Amino acid sequence: MKVLIIGAAGFVGGYLINELSASGWEVHATHLPHETIQPECFRHVLDVLDKDAVKSLICKITPDIIYHLAAQSSVAVSWKKPQLTAEINIIGSINVMEALPDNTRLVLIGSGEEYGFILENTCPIKETENLNPANIYAVSKVCAEMIGKIYHRAYNRDIITVRAFNHSGAGQAETFVISDFCKQIAQIEKGLKTPEICTGNLSAKRDFTDVRDIVRAYRLLGEKGVSGKTYNVGRGKAVSIEYILNTAMGFSEIPITHKIDPNRLRASDIPVIEPDVSEIFSDTGWTAEIPIEQTISDTLDYWRENLKGKD
Repeated sequence: MKVLIIGAAGFVGGYLINELSASGWEVHATHLPHETIQPECFRHVLDVLDKDAVKSLICKITPDIIYHLAAQSSVAVSWKKPQLTAEINIIGSINVMEALPDNTRLVLIGSGEEYGFILENTCPIKETENLNPANIYAVSKVCAEMIGKIYHRAYNRDIITVRAFNHSGAGQAETFVISDFCKQIAQIEKGLKTPEICTGNLSAKRDFTDVRDIVRAYRLLGEKGVSGKTYNVGRGKAVSIEYILNTAMGFSEIPITHKIDPNRLRASDIPVIEPDVSEIFSDTGWTAEIPIEQTISDTLDYWRENLKGKD
């Protein structure tokens, strides 16, 4: 099996390379000129906005499966740079779909953000729920997914769309909650900050899945997913941010307290976000296996190692 990962230099890309390589696949991966890819694979420099370059590379590799990860994935950045977000997430996706050969499967990675404002009584939320995106990033992902559906129906392209919920693990940026808490704990243990963690709203409940489980889901969708379908990918069980914090602090080597930082509070926080993941289980047998506690422990160990020598 020959696979191409477009946009592999990010957090998920390295894990996906490792997952596919371990399964014996020939892995090709793209990155921008200023980016690097650590896992062993065939590397290619590619800007997804260069339509001719996208087509040329896909024709050269002739992959069996393409995983499209390239995106402007920050909600905050999408408010500041809406045009850039739309160009990368929509036009970039169209460039890939335009170059997609008849016999190549495309796994188009979207986000649980596409559901937008979710009422608590609709959880666990199914793929059939109406989409109500609440930010520009989410809108761009909804648009890319809808275009993917059109290419599947109108041009008979083999496209699967994914709505991935929160995923975490070692190496994730500190702007994400689990990584944020773990970095603060590691800093406290090293004496780099006072023994107090700053937090936002702790009552919100979110679905967290280990990135290693997420990429296993992506592999199985490439192998067994039904063309034209959309799949939620997540644990299917939400936990409170308070539970995440208490678990992380429980792994600390020294006592830690916490305080609410008004700058971390959001004007409108959805109380619960939890996906129904019965579709992916039915079609592929996938379910999340790594406990959230293990994810937190591994992320904390990553930050401890990362901060070595920074006394």
